[in-house]
Amino acid sequence: MLPWKRALGPLTALLLAATFLATPAVAAAPTAAPTAPTSVSAPALSASSSSGWNDYSCKPSAAHPRPVVLVHGTLGNAIDNWLGLAPYLVNRGYCVFSLDYGQLPGVPFFYGLGPIDASAGQLATYVDRVLAATGAAKVDVVGHSQGGMMPRYYLKFLGGAAKVNALVGLAPSNRGSTLLGLTRLLPYFPGAGDLLNEKTPGLADQVAGSAFLTKLNAGGDTVPGVRYTVIATRYDEVVTPYRSQFLTGPDVRNVLLQDLCPADLSEHVAIGTIDRIAFHEVNNALDPARATPTTCASVIG
Repeated sequence: MLPWKRALGPLTALLLAATFLATPAVAAAPTAAPTAPTSVSAPALSASSSSGWNDYSCKPSAAHPRPVVLVHGTLGNAIDNWLGLAPYLVNRGYCVFSLDYGQLPGVPFFYGLGPIDASAGQLATYVDRVLAATGAAKVDVVGHSQGGMMPRYYLKFLGGAAKVNALVGLAPSNRGSTLLGLTRLLPYFPGAGDLLNEKTPGLADQVAGSAFLTKLNAGGDTVPGVRYTVIATRYDEVVTPYRSQFLTGPDVRNVLLQDLCPADLSEHVAIGTIDRIAFHEVNNALDPARATPTTCASVIG
């Protein structure tokens, strides 16, 4: 193989990784330290619980009887991905919790890079912890990007359906992504796919057509007893095409933000981190009995 071809493989993989990794994060909070797979570090817990978030003494109310577990996206963490949505939900009376998952050795702050089936196991352990702390029978799960897709593995293969009432996905990678067609170039660059699999399996698992996604989506998108909501934006530049995010099956509601507010220009990052129109629709999904119409005015609600 010519030297330039040997170089292109790793370069292509790194470019693809960079595109995926642009997904979730605002700047990493200085207090959010790396965590063990099944625990929240003391600094991270302190930073968030000061606003009533990750407060393990919180007891769900009659109005909101289920705690909400927030699941960050690729390269996110339990704090940074949720600096907008977590306080929004706390202020509306929910007990809110978030976890770190998918850590790679030697990589602080930026998580969601490990094998997604293993990450689903971390979510299973964390949900058990939240249920034990709150005394609730079930949780509701809200996830962004990978965090909206990965819980489906927990529901389908790890017994999560008995412990989860609703799953709300913000721009979830339910069928992976073509990255605007870039992933179709992988076969032309020998070694690029292998590099993704070896170094960042959480990215490789999200390439459209991966073995992980084939297993996840075989036999139907949903499991009985769980309500599903997908909230997508037509301006998503990471999980493409954006309609691949939508699910089919019983108890599914697919929402396109621009159908609610044509002026909403949020792309993949903004929909999960700062978009209060999307946040209003999350609240509706968590509490459908008290849902109110989501419009452009929801940005100030």
